[in-house]
Amino acid sequence: MHNMGIVVESLDNAIAFFEEIGLKLEGRAMVEGEWAGRVTGLGNQSVEIAMMVTPDGHSRLELSRFLTPATISDHRTAPVNALGYLRIMFAVDNIDELLSRLIRHGAELVGEVVQYENMHRLCYIRGTEGLLIGLAEQLGNKTATDILENT
Repeated sequence: MHNMGIVVESLDNAIAFFEEIGLKLEGRAMVEGEWAGRVTGLGNQSVEIAMMVTPDGHSRLELSRFLTPATISDHRTAPVNALGYLRIMFAVDNIDELLSRLIRHGAELVGEVVQYENMHRLCYIRGTEGLLIGLAEQLGNKTATDILENT
């Protein structure tokens, strides 16, 4: 995977939020013109983007703020069982400590923090601009592959 894209209203707020999770800002740029519209099918467009990279350097999150054309739809408050791309989940070291920091950035816990077997502590939050974000803290050495192979 090269990256996942999320459209936001405020790049500055989204960058600050994802930096709190541990991503680093790799760069910001304007993507404009007819060539970009040929890729997206939107025609002549002007989009400010910020590329965030995970601490391991393997995954990227592209945050986009459309100047033109204007955004026409908003799926940010869709529930977790809505069709389509809905949430992104991050592996974190200390879910309780991170939650307290993210709440100071306006995040809200969707349900509760739960433990899945002896493998993970998990939760969903509504982060910046209401985006649905999953957090997963690994416990011990067991992975999802270990569980799936033994069922």
